Amino acid sequence: MSEFFGSVWWLIVTLGLLITFHEYGHFVVARRCGVKVLKFSIGFGPALWKRYDRHGTEFAIAAIPLGGYVKMLDERDPDAVVAPQEIAGAFNRKSLGARIAITAAGPAFNLIFTVAALWLMFVIGKPDYQPVIGHVGGVAASAGLAAGDRIRTVDGRQIDNWTDAGDRLVAAGMAHQDVTLTLARPDHSERTVTLALSKLPADLDQQAIYDRIGLIPQQMAIPPVVGEVAPDSAAAQAGLRKG
Repeated sequence: MSEFFGSVWWLIVTLGLLITFHEYGHFVVARRCGVKVLKFSIGFGPALWKRYDRHGTEFAIAAIPLGGYVKMLDERDPDAVVAPQEIAGAFNRKSLGARIAITAAGPAFNLIFTVAALWLMFVIGKPDYQPVIGHVGGVAASAGLAAGDRIRTVDGRQIDNWTDAGDRLVAAGMAHQDVTLTLARPDHSERTVTLALSKLPADLDQQAIYDRIGLIPQQMAIPPVVGEVAPDSAAAQAGLRKG
């Protein structure tokens, strides 16, 4: 249940970001073109929070986070009362080019946000293990893989991290296809081995296939041996020792 609500939360956050950037595109270009912006709302329905800036624009966060809008002064709005001194700031009074720019600014800002988010994702990266084998069992042991081997390629495709290796091996296992691995040994020599994944039972799920392959990354294969014991610690008082 917590996973479901977590997914809903991140869906709302993601939609909120996309909507905010989209509407901000309309808003900022409208302002640059001299259009009077009456309201900038994220969400629909009753306002949960709102404030006014020095230009008289209302900024609001509404209760239903499934969209948003920028309301501009427009003489074609049947509910609008446009004072003579404000006519120059009406959307419908602007040139065709200005109206196109204001309308296109929302999707353009979404594109800019997407490119920036992808760039940031690749710059930051994600935690992962090196594709170096720490423990071998199952099909991998039968094929002759050994601890310390580094997986360089799976069926000719370069492997940069353990997730890539695991995903490709499990996909091949689910398809019951043998795979060829290029391995770099600790002495820097290379060799090629084949994992007979076509012989795996047909009724295995992804986790069971991964377990049958029998590979554990080096960083997860550290034996549970005490390296150091801090003096006067609870461990020292209990009698634990190095080794």
